[in-house]
Amino acid sequence: MTLRLNNTLTRKKEDFTPLVPGKVGMYVCGVTVYDYCHVGHARFCVVFDVVQRVIRKLGYDLTYVRNFTDVDDKIIKRAAERGEPIGELTERFIQAFYEDMDALDCERPDIEPRVSEHMDEIIAMVGQIVARDHGYVVDGQGEGSDVYFSVSSLPTYGALSGRKQEDNTDGASDRV
Repeated sequence: MTLRLNNTLTRKKEDFTPLVPGKVGMYVCGVTVYDYCHVGHARFCVVFDVVQRVIRKLGYDLTYVRNFTDVDDKIIKRAAERGEPIGELTERFIQAFYEDMDALDCERPDIEPRVSEHMDEIIAMVGQIVARDHGYVVDGQGEGSDVYFSVSSLPTYGALSGRKQEDNTDGASDRV
């Protein structure tokens, strides 16, 4: 049996061929844990649960990774509003996430890193992005600064979504 997937870039269904024969690495961006899950969280979990089950059923050696974003302005704000430590808030919502996804019979990924456990690597990576002129620094609203991706530094930006560079609007997110 051959796995055929829609290639978002080519807009065509194509046979799946792993980069390393017999092995597949699948990274899925997980939830930001400042509140309970909603149907959008359930949707992505069910979709990628089905994908990982099919990949395994086809005999591939899969490493399935999905992160938890447990460091974020929304988390800091919510913890302050509730007067509780950030770690307690995020752990409670991680456990609630597990309860919800277990109820949907979604299998857990092989690896579930938390952003808070990888801050040094993230800071180094963001530094490289800025050093290569693919990001720029803007004074933040709180302490420190924010870094934004420089869309114009990547001519192919928008290829997956079908958006054209000229259609992008500066400051559209209200954060710039």
